[in-house]
Amino acid sequence: MPVLLPAMIPGISLRAMTSSFLRPMRDEGTDHVLVLIQLNGGNDGLNTVIPLQYYDAYHSARSNIAIQEDKVLRLEGFDGTGLNPAMPELQQLFNAGKLTIIQGVSYPQPNFSHFRATDIWLTGADAGQMLPTGWAGRYLDREYPHFPQDYPNMQMPDPLAIQVGSLVSPALQGPALTMGMAISNPTSFYDLIGDKAAPISDSRAGDQLAYIREMAVKTDQYAGVIKKAAQKVTKQSDKYPAAGKNPLADQLKIVARLVAGGLQTRIYLVSIGGFDTHAKQTDATDTSTGVHGKLLGKLSEAINAFQDDLTYLQVSDRVVGMTFSEFGRRIQSNASGGTDHGAAAPVFVFGDGVKPGIVGENPVWPSKLTVNDNLAMQYDFRAIYSTFLEKWFRTDQAATEEVLLRKFAALPLIS
Repeated sequence: MPVLLPAMIPGISLRAMTSSFLRPMRDEGTDHVLVLIQLNGGNDGLNTVIPLQYYDAYHSARSNIAIQEDKVLRLEGFDGTGLNPAMPELQQLFNAGKLTIIQGVSYPQPNFSHFRATDIWLTGADAGQMLPTGWAGRYLDREYPHFPQDYPNMQMPDPLAIQVGSLVSPALQGPALTMGMAISNPTSFYDLIGDKAAPISDSRAGDQLAYIREMAVKTDQYAGVIKKAAQKVTKQSDKYPAAGKNPLADQLKIVARLVAGGLQTRIYLVSIGGFDTHAKQTDATDTSTGVHGKLLGKLSEAINAFQDDLTYLQVSDRVVGMTFSEFGRRIQSNASGGTDHGAAAPVFVFGDGVKPGIVGENPVWPSKLTVNDNLAMQYDFRAIYSTFLEKWFRTDQAATEEVLLRKFAALPLIS
């Protein structure tokens, strides 16, 4: 069972776990960081990455929500594929060689339950398999043996993983405890580095809270290093929107600050919700706008600001990011102007270290569609994890197979 240690302030918690492996598998010269961006709800891939090559079939399958062809954002060197018009920043990153699109990502026998599908993506399980550990948790457990007993130490004084904006993800769960810590929201982060705390009432409950905080200062060994790293960065990119306007950008701004501040933390997780678009996915009079477009606009704006910030802070060569959602949506739209739970969808990988372009082909489907038809899988999502482990974190193949429980061939994502 996870053990939750009190935080220095409300919303920051540390969960640690023991390790069952004895040798680290990281090249000690590697300082690479992986940032995972979770799109909660099941993102509609067909209205995110539009198959211009088969536009007539695309429009026929979802005429009430199809993006107008003349508004699709074109990608240099890939005339048959475009992006949702809400994502001009990602278009620019792609054309600049800092964005890769992976088509048709899923797994065999996909599950259409939000909870189960999310669990599969976070743990790296097969559809019919229940795993008590997360894929990243298994990686960190193997790389940092005897955590948490022997940590922090001189070789690794910092948190192994940090999630911003939520509780610690099951992706970080290891054999005994969680390998990371959570900063529950940006406000708590800025309170921490500014030595602020929420006011304590003059009551018995307030006295208890004060005691908890006092004990937290003594027991939370990572709060100090996070604060020290954050305070090293006094200026960041001006491309971030005002605080509170884009929650994903707020989260990524913290990640950039901590990376540039010198934390050796390996994995960061952030998230944005609202992608369960069963109805009114687009505006009826202009399908290039609407709920889904607004979400994609926030995603595009946040990633672009984050990438610009990493460059400004001179750490962009250390960071690669990935977007993922628990599933895609059906090929056909529904009568409510939305899309229902589906299977495969595209994944974005971004950063200075990516091999730019598109991996895979535009999806195709039969001319006679039914409401139950889904996009076919082209790549297993665990092949992306395998790529990050081997090509970004420099693990050997045997160690990667042990973490992912079997072999998944790496993809051409890292330059």
